[in-house]
Amino acid sequence: MQRTAAPTGYNDDFSRWAEEQAAALRDGRFPDLDLPNLLEELDDLSQSERRELLSRWTTLTVHLLKLRYQPERASGSWRGTIIEQATRKRRVLQGSPSLRPEMPGFAAEAYIDARPQAAAETELPIAKFPESPTSEFERALQAALAGDDFEF
Repeated sequence: MQRTAAPTGYNDDFSRWAEEQAAALRDGRFPDLDLPNLLEELDDLSQSERRELLSRWTTLTVHLLKLRYQPERASGSWRGTIIEQATRKRRVLQGSPSLRPEMPGFAAEAYIDARPQAAAETELPIAKFPESPTSEFERALQAALAGDDFEF
C-alpha cells in the first residue's frame, strides 16, 4: 500500500506545495487543489512578465540616455547592456505576445523611471534629460530594439 504524505501548506514549503499542486492537476485530483493560492500564483506569473519587461525597458532606456548625453564616457559595456536588454525584451515578448499592445505604456513608464537613474549615474542634472523622449532618442531606441546600429 502506497502512503501519501499530508499535503504541504502553501506557506510551509512553496516548492513542495507547487509540486503537489502540479501532481494533483495531472492526476485529475481537483478536490485536492489549493485554488485560492493557485489563482494568486497564476495572477503573479502574469505580473512577473510585466515587471520583467518594465525592468528591461528601463535599463535599456537608462543606457541609451547615458550614451546620448554623456557620449565621451560611452563604453562597450553600455552598448552591450543595450543589446542584452533589447534581446531579452524581445524574448519575453516572444513568450508572451499578448503583452505587445502594452508596450507604449511600458515605454512611457520606463522613460519616467530612467531619467533620474541616468542623471544619478552620469552625475548630470536631471534637467539635462528631456521630460519626454526626443525623436532622435526614439530612432535610436527603435534601432536598438530591431538589432540595428543605435548610435546617436
